[in-house]
Amino acid sequence: MLKNLIAKVGKRYNIGKPRVVVGVPSGITEVEERAVEESVMQAGAREVYLIEEPMAAAIGASLDVGEPSGSIIVDIGGGTTEVAVISLGGIVVSHSLRIAGDELDEDIVNYIKREMNLAIGETTAEQIKMEIGCAMPLMTEASMEIRGRDLTTGLPRNVTITSTQIEEAMKESIGKIVEIVKMTLEKTPPELASDIMEKGIVLAGGGALIKNLDKLISNETGMPVYVAEEPLDCVVRGAGKTLEDIERLGRVLVNARNRR
Repeated sequence: MLKNLIAKVGKRYNIGKPRVVVGVPSGITEVEERAVEESVMQAGAREVYLIEEPMAAAIGASLDVGEPSGSIIVDIGGGTTEVAVISLGGIVVSHSLRIAGDELDEDIVNYIKREMNLAIGETTAEQIKMEIGCAMPLMTEASMEIRGRDLTTGLPRNVTITSTQIEEAMKESIGKIVEIVKMTLEKTPPELASDIMEKGIVLAGGGALIKNLDKLISNETGMPVYVAEEPLDCVVRGAGKTLEDIERLGRVLVNARNRR
């Protein structure tokens, strides 16, 4: 995959071996770091820079990560939820949780299987999550019709599912995401906590689009919560901005810091 991607970029822009920025989970070990670097170099890169995903998300969400004041980003991706407090171009406190979009899809699949005796695929589950998924009750309950395989007869069957049912399906996993946010805030130095209280919490990643998740986190933490503009693209935008302005933002890179 990396070879094809790098080859396509090189051909499209008529360049040789490109410089590549790779987003990695926060707290990556040196062994994992070397493994990523070697894989990308073997795929045809000239240079490889690693950036922690919450840092990339913060840059992509237009947070000024170089300021001495504190900012907090919650990046809810597909496989992991990354929460990080950032100040002076570095991550001060961070937590990573292996519960995110994929786990929520699985929760929906299991709920419909258990409560409706119906088997659906992950693609349908993701569509349900995006259309009527919510972390708190909606002002007007939403519903949608879905099709799956009846587990008793083995035949296709249509059912109508509501936003209240999907909220119930995702409740436990969303609760764990809220807890990791609260845990990170509890470990934040007091001088940065006051900055965060003033600026608020920024949500990024596909999970940020779950309806009322921002309200739930705000209720649980007592802080304002904002969804980043185009949250799905925050990490990749942040990686791109870092590559474009490597002189100024180079200090946020994992392997650049380790080499100094």
